[in-house]
Amino acid sequence: MDKPPPEPSQPVITRWGHLWRILLMLAISAIAWGTVAARQLQDHPVLFWLDIALAVPAYALVFFRRRWPMTVAVILALLSTCSGLAAGPATLAAASVATHRRWRQVAAVGVVNLASAQVFALVEPTGAPEDPYLLVLVVNLTFIASVLGWGMYVGSRRELISTLRHRAERAEAEQALRMSRARSNERARIAREMHDVLAHRISQISMHAGALAFREDLTAAEMRTSAQVIQEKAHEALTDLRGVLGVLRDDAGERLDAPQPTYADLPRLVDETRDAGLDLDYVDLLDGDTGQLPEVVGRTLYRIVQEGITNARKHAPGARLSIRVTGSPEDGIDIVLRNPVGFGPTSTPGSGLGLVGLAERAELRGGLLEHGSDGSTFVLRGWIPWAA
Repeated sequence: MDKPPPEPSQPVITRWGHLWRILLMLAISAIAWGTVAARQLQDHPVLFWLDIALAVPAYALVFFRRRWPMTVAVILALLSTCSGLAAGPATLAAASVATHRRWRQVAAVGVVNLASAQVFALVEPTGAPEDPYLLVLVVNLTFIASVLGWGMYVGSRRELISTLRHRAERAEAEQALRMSRARSNERARIAREMHDVLAHRISQISMHAGALAFREDLTAAEMRTSAQVIQEKAHEALTDLRGVLGVLRDDAGERLDAPQPTYADLPRLVDETRDAGLDLDYVDLLDGDTGQLPEVVGRTLYRIVQEGITNARKHAPGARLSIRVTGSPEDGIDIVLRNPVGFGPTSTPGSGLGLVGLAERAELRGGLLEHGSDGSTFVLRGWIPWAA
């Protein structure tokens, strides 16, 4: 017969646990058999040796009480009818059944043990005046009820400890999952942030390198200037890349130390873009104190403009890019970027995820971002609420 799986609240018994259980069984057996052993040996030797013979399988069978608790408890209760030594194993088996706290089984085992105890008290020779039947019944009933009550208490305590342990393990697992998810989200945020930065830097490098490859009339000074710009932008890109790689390799998931851009940095970005040779028309019609604009909102607007500039460089080199920012604290902020299409893309590769990341960023701020062609014009339009 296959062993059924143990209950979740049933602990593993240690060596000390086995030892004190054996000592307790021996003590109960000594008390139960001690009242009749001498009389058995003197007047009924057969009962004396029968008592010992039945105790041997009882003490062997009690160690299988966890595998078949109900069956073992009933068999040991029946053996204790004719064996005082079997009272110890029968008591332990009854208590073991009670730890499961199934009322029908507890009641059945209690009735069988009470009947066995009454029969043993009536048929075994004690050598003393007969005790009143009611007194024997009360003593046996009290003892069996105490054993079953103690078993139910132990079972309840085991279940409580098991429940608390499982809750603690589940809480630790959930905490680890939350930490892992937060770390992944933070890394995704950093990767999205660095994509915007690196794409902008590399598009500038590509534009200047393309000019050097295309223009044949540049003077030595102009070539040195372009080469210096390429070197500066490459150095900035490497610095940003080194920062993001350091963060993504760090299991602690530390945030970037470099200061993040805000809305106040937009004019500087526009000036740098114009200096790099892109034809850009920038109009800021925000109605309100931009100094009170939350940093996360300003950073989102900055990244939208930065991605629009990068896409214009890659997909419409030489086209005029128009940027218009309008809105107020009550209506939110509208930002529209337009540039003609059809000039042909550059050789600069793209992942196609820049606008996807920007749309996610806008949604996280409670806004939206749309893009598409309007005739011969590519339009990138976004709306961000003023409040963070």
